[in-house]
Amino acid sequence: MNDGKDWYAWHSPYTDPGSPLARRLRLVQQHIAAWLDERPGEPMSVLSMCAGQGHDILAVLASRPDARRVSATLIEYEPRNVAAARTRAIADGLDTVTVTQADAGDLASYRQAVPADLVIMAGVLGNISDADAHTTIHALPQLCAAGATVIWTRTRRAPDLTPAVRRWLADAGFSEQAFTAPDAVPFSVGVHRFTGTPQPLKNGKIFQFIA
Repeated sequence: MNDGKDWYAWHSPYTDPGSPLARRLRLVQQHIAAWLDERPGEPMSVLSMCAGQGHDILAVLASRPDARRVSATLIEYEPRNVAAARTRAIADGLDTVTVTQADAGDLASYRQAVPADLVIMAGVLGNISDADAHTTIHALPQLCAAGATVIWTRTRRAPDLTPAVRRWLADAGFSEQAFTAPDAVPFSVGVHRFTGTPQPLKNGKIFQFIA
């Protein structure tokens, strides 16, 4: 995956708490924390696709006394982001977190990480083609355990793909739990629960970044 964009520098708006990216991050973190709160004491597995520097899941785990019950795998391609996520995980004592440098668009990258109880798909659907978004959503049953939750994000800039995304998720066996689309900013965050049957992991590419 080499689209020419600097995905390390892309993270810089997170340092501005008022930026849309930082606001979206806080909402994703709130959903992750709520998901964990609803399952107290249970061992849980988390998969983050195109995890970047892991700000969402790592920040949540670092704030929780029960973090060790969560086994998390972060899949990220950009080596500087991988290094940043690994450094943060070590600094926060998150020894049940694995940061893997791999292409999240290749199903082979997930062999050691699935099935997952929570799949985080933040910053993915807005950086791939509509056709790849459809393919990726319909591949989610290969990544999800029974009853898993998917947290996803997507811009609503025209043409707004979120109505199709929500429909594709329903077609793939997911029930919508939440959908937030703030008026002042174009991002949206969705939470869907898997009500279908988990599928065996196959081989093949599901997306390629184009942004």
